[in-house]
Amino acid sequence: MKKNIFITGADGFIGSHLTEKLVIDGHNVRALSHYNSFSSNGWLDYLPDHIKSNLEIISGDVRDAFQMNKVIRNCDVVFHLASLIGIPYSYDAPQSYIETNINGTLNVLQAALNSGVSKVIHTSTSEVYGTAEFVPISETHPLKGQSPYSASKIAADQLALSYYFSFDLPITICRPFNTYGPRQSLRAVIPTIILQLQSNNLINLGDVSTTRDFNYIDDTVEGFISCMLNEKISGEVFNIGSNFEISIKDTAQIISKFLNVDLNINEDKKRLRPKNSEVNRLWADNRKAREILDWQPNFSGIKGLKDGIYKTIEWFKKPENIYLYKNIHDYKI
Repeated sequence: MKKNIFITGADGFIGSHLTEKLVIDGHNVRALSHYNSFSSNGWLDYLPDHIKSNLEIISGDVRDAFQMNKVIRNCDVVFHLASLIGIPYSYDAPQSYIETNINGTLNVLQAALNSGVSKVIHTSTSEVYGTAEFVPISETHPLKGQSPYSASKIAADQLALSYYFSFDLPITICRPFNTYGPRQSLRAVIPTIILQLQSNNLINLGDVSTTRDFNYIDDTVEGFISCMLNEKISGEVFNIGSNFEISIKDTAQIISKFLNVDLNINEDKKRLRPKNSEVNRLWADNRKAREILDWQPNFSGIKGLKDGIYKTIEWFKKPENIYLYKNIHDYKI
């Protein structure tokens, strides 16, 4: 059935892909783009014309409670993705993360409650688990705020659940593991490796011994949509991950083989997290999502990762794509 959908953070990496898919599926989508003086709508500006013509874009800020009450009115579903996500920046500006990730979430939740929406899908992150105490990591794993960013997301998650328990707001928490793919920020490790290797076989990285569970963007988007379509999952949390663990070093080796270049890694101290803040191991247990949501990753295991990385590399090879990044000169392409 066609739904009236509101998406915060629609101008970002995951948000733009989710927005595009929901429009393709025939829904009425109202997309929130973070207001700025450049009149930029982020990645929404680069969606195909037939998508943009069927999309309502609103400039605004989740930190404004008055605006959230206004723009969420008459919506059936709210996808809340707006968030400050850069972990290094959270060490320098933690209050910004409180204001956006916690206070902004409060504004969205209260507006959704005031408007009587039928479902809110709140976006979490695998960072809330901290370094794995057991693997694979299930939704019952303890939460540990090893950075101001992850602490703000834990608080936002718990605030969302409180609105379910206190006010019966139909909340579902979608917890993606490390999503990658076209349009991703160069702050993320896979695009960083690709862009550096395309210009030089010596790449600067942080701790390459850490492991991650990489999830291709199409699988993450399908996880969000599966949460929307299931009517009986209020108050639940779902890991959206591939259930495959790999180190950053091994990931870089896969990328170097696709690009047919030798791999030489330099440890860049500027890319290292504080010792006790580094999340050393992430590996998703996705059984709950598979069993309840009937969702499963199409890009799973080593083959799925290689397929997803190949698609990502092909996107980043196109000059019209890579030159959209303002700091592309750092990679001398």
